[in-house]
Amino acid sequence: MVDWKNPPRLFIPGPIQVKSDVLQELARPTLGHRDKEYAQLHGEVAEMLKKLLFTQQYVFLSTSSGSGLWEASIRNCVAPDETVLATCCGAFSDKWADVVKDCGRNVDVLKVEWGQATTPELIDAKLAGGKYAAITLIYNETSTGLMNPIYDIAKMMKAKYPDVLVFVDAVSGMIGQPVHFDELGWDVAFASVQKAFGLPPGFTVAAVSRRAVEKAKSVPAKGYYFNFIEWAKAAEKNQTLVTPSIPHIMGLHYQCTKLVNEGMENVWARHRAMGNFVRGWAKQKFELFCEERYASNTLTTIKNTRNINVGEVIKAVKQKHNTIFSAGYGQLKDKTFRVAHMGDITIEEVQELLGWIDEEIG
Repeated sequence: MVDWKNPPRLFIPGPIQVKSDVLQELARPTLGHRDKEYAQLHGEVAEMLKKLLFTQQYVFLSTSSGSGLWEASIRNCVAPDETVLATCCGAFSDKWADVVKDCGRNVDVLKVEWGQATTPELIDAKLAGGKYAAITLIYNETSTGLMNPIYDIAKMMKAKYPDVLVFVDAVSGMIGQPVHFDELGWDVAFASVQKAFGLPPGFTVAAVSRRAVEKAKSVPAKGYYFNFIEWAKAAEKNQTLVTPSIPHIMGLHYQCTKLVNEGMENVWARHRAMGNFVRGWAKQKFELFCEERYASNTLTTIKNTRNINVGEVIKAVKQKHNTIFSAGYGQLKDKTFRVAHMGDITIEEVQELLGWIDEEIG
């Protein structure tokens, strides 16, 4: 049983640890979700998110995991006879390609080896045929700790393929790394709040373009729960289509207020400093799994070049210090391990964790 008076500190790539002051915000008395007090709360959160994501378009609040937005983007913005180019560089981008198929859409896959980046040149070569209505991208692949060059990709896309809709899984990238949504020319970008927002899981933030909502008007069989047309109508009234997780929105208001006050340049610098520290340690003790220029500033995947027993080290750190980091994901389970450094995690906490790992590996 978990000792709820002394829960473990989480340095896994999500959910990350949630600070006690944030948890207190989730424990506030609830509101009626159709009352004016809720509309005020919703509106304030949406306006702050627009500042954080640098957009003047739609911001939707979804009571779902980020995976729900995989499906929402496809079902709303891709007609059954259209084809999606799914770019795949790890477990989660691979899964999104499967979701496209599950939604009954045509999909072509641009796949690179895990740990390699999806580059503008690779995408350009695939899109040159001109048959794609949309492309799926992943900003930050949580399974590999790889950050794709999304600003370079966006520049190429806007210059050569402005009519292709762009859907971006920014689940472990948003907030910890820059997202200038309007400048990038994206159509859907989303993130679960259990990553760099520093909140418990079960809720997702999405920026959605006017173009995407307009496209949804011509796409049949969108379903109900994730219907962008209905979401847009609700958002205009500072509401959600269905009953939302109000505690999450209260926590989101608290976190967004802190982020606005800190300033996004400072937020990104803070994450970059943590990323640089972990990468420096990893290069000294092991190796980075992906090429350093593509390494994430929110989590680091470390190649197990010393053949340590990752599971035993994780177990020892948990038993001695009530702190958990993560093994590798899927096919990388014993070949790598992962350390998260995002949200309200501090560089001092990261340094402490790496010191404990050092004690175990000798």
